[in-house]
Amino acid sequence: MAETLLTRHLTRPGINDRLRSYIRLTKPRVVSLIVFCAVIGMFLATPGMVPPTILVAATLGIALVAGAAAAVNCLIERQIDAIMARTRGRPLPRGDVNTLETFLVSGALGGFGLSLLYAYVNPLTMWLTLATFIGYAIIYTVILKPLTPQNIVIGGASGAMPPVLGWAAVTGQMPEQAWLLFLIIFVWTPPHFWFLALYRAKEYADVNLPMLPVVHGREYTQRSIFAYSLGLALVALMPFFIGMSGWFYLAAAVPLNALFIRHAWRIWRRYSDPLAQQAFRYSILYLSLLFAALLVDHYLPY
Repeated sequence: MAETLLTRHLTRPGINDRLRSYIRLTKPRVVSLIVFCAVIGMFLATPGMVPPTILVAATLGIALVAGAAAAVNCLIERQIDAIMARTRGRPLPRGDVNTLETFLVSGALGGFGLSLLYAYVNPLTMWLTLATFIGYAIIYTVILKPLTPQNIVIGGASGAMPPVLGWAAVTGQMPEQAWLLFLIIFVWTPPHFWFLALYRAKEYADVNLPMLPVVHGREYTQRSIFAYSLGLALVALMPFFIGMSGWFYLAAAVPLNALFIRHAWRIWRRYSDPLAQQAFRYSILYLSLLFAALLVDHYLPY
């Protein structure tokens, strides 16, 4: 009896383990890219520096609400996640946290994040962030993802909102420049996700999710990726042609897009899972470097 109690005490998760599980619910790697794009939107919205209060409050508020949306996604998809190899290690399938905890964590994070945005940024940013939360956690996760192979195309609108949120946080407006940043992410999202879906197609088929490779096959998905990569290259050059950026950005954007197209071409003409994995990783690097180039270019003394 004493040995059993000791064993339970030793195996009981500690506070640090519990906190790590809560953090994992928020998908921190995904949220970090979301926040990065929002911060770039803040800096591009002003010729000078972003006011510190707005920078801190908007960054934290957007991060918290994005983390809350990720936790809701984990909650809704917990049964699917338990089957797929890519996601079965998440806290809910592992039993590290329960559904009530996940619901409470999401509510606390989302509520606090929205309160920060309303009190220290502006109501427009708060409402836009709330709409983004609903778009991802409800419209995409609950409705689109199990219904249509175009789920990531339509649902990608929520993922493309961060730079618009950042711009609105600083100026209280959403000009065409902010929506151009939105368009870049919107067009980037389908090929980025389809790279992943190609080498995870069997897992998606096993859980009856109608991802593009599952419904239309690998070849159709490969052609779609290549077509989107060409469209992305055109959209990504638009900041230079409308005078939003200068030569530094153009010098960065051209090779970045050439490499993206090269990855898409290789996936189309001689597919392999390692190539798809490599392309998926590059797509994340691509977006990070493209937006970083916009930021550097913004402050260059032309």
